[in-house]
Amino acid sequence: MVSTRVTESTATAFTLPDAALEGLGTRPFGVYIHVPFCATRCGYCDFNTYTAGELGTSASPQSWLEGLRRELDAGATMLGRDGRAVPAAQTVFVGGGTPSLLGGGGLADVLTAVRSSFGLAPGAEVTTESNPESTSPEFFEAIRGAGYTRVSLGMQSAAPHVLRVLDRTHTPGRAVAAATEARAAGFAHVNLDMIYGTPGERDEDLDATLDAVLSADVDHVSAYSLIVEDGTALARKVRRGELPAPDDDVLAARYERIDARLSEAGLNWYEVSNWSKPGAECRHNLGYWDGGDWWGAGPGAHSHVGGVRWWNVKHPARYADELASGALPVADSETLTADDRHMERVMLVLRLRSGLPDSDLLPGEVEAGERAVADQLLEAVGDRLVLTSRGRLLADGVIRDILTGNNIE
Repeated sequence: MVSTRVTESTATAFTLPDAALEGLGTRPFGVYIHVPFCATRCGYCDFNTYTAGELGTSASPQSWLEGLRRELDAGATMLGRDGRAVPAAQTVFVGGGTPSLLGGGGLADVLTAVRSSFGLAPGAEVTTESNPESTSPEFFEAIRGAGYTRVSLGMQSAAPHVLRVLDRTHTPGRAVAAATEARAAGFAHVNLDMIYGTPGERDEDLDATLDAVLSADVDHVSAYSLIVEDGTALARKVRRGELPAPDDDVLAARYERIDARLSEAGLNWYEVSNWSKPGAECRHNLGYWDGGDWWGAGPGAHSHVGGVRWWNVKHPARYADELASGALPVADSETLTADDRHMERVMLVLRLRSGLPDSDLLPGEVEAGERAVADQLLEAVGDRLVLTSRGRLLADGVIRDILTGNNIE
């Protein structure tokens, strides 16, 4: 596959071609905001985040917010050029990092910036991630009043020794308390994030975490297997032999345990790592998975519009400086080929419970799909191919086999 790329040296001249803007507004459109600030660095995290000590005086929440306003205004101008209608954000997702470190007032300012640039569509879903330790009843009341409709809380585990391995700073019971506070503030949609398969996690630890999650009566749960990312503190500990690497068989057993407990409680899977009550699916993430458009604002944020993808410079100081100089802070971009777009559609849509239309398979992939059905990794549901329970455990391999069947490299 060959993609058209723009290098760092030409980033300031970045613009979207007219072809990318065709059909804008007919596809889901969202806005992602990246908040790069964290109080401490978790040992497993490889996201683009910075502590105050790492940034020093080079960047601050205020300089970041000023840059964010400039980027959002520039983005709306670019998408609305030549008299085009600027698409209103159907979804907004504020992630990080730790957005709750901005406080209720800071997050209100973020949403004001989105409203004044792209605007919000009627009934827009507006989510912020939050660390339970930097939330309070007053925080939830403030962001609910500002227009946020959904909160995603990082719980990870209810076991203190598991949280220590992950370098998480919150106390085990705080996530459930925060979820209760969010619901009391009027949030109908609350998500808890779990991580499973951490070295030292036992069956009883996972059960305690699931008990806590279910006691919070949230309508959405995300559960991710621990991945040891290169360059993290956790990876260094595994490499030195201080911690064992996650075991694939243990991860599979943990996943089955999670799925059974959540399904029994009325939270059904709609994406391999996500479960929700009916109607509580994360619309913003569905936009990613189903080929939508989004503008990603903030240091290191990624965007996609009409088959063109780009991403911003990572450091908050450089991000703010680029925007202050009148340039978009784009580090690099690519125009997806037809093969790129097909590969991504198979990779993403096949992870959804709604499944992949069999008509989306290319001729060389049909036989691989039929083999997966015969092996009970996929099932044919009408004209769609859907992962079975066993297939979800092997989803990456199923997808790889289908794409390899068409010799996409």
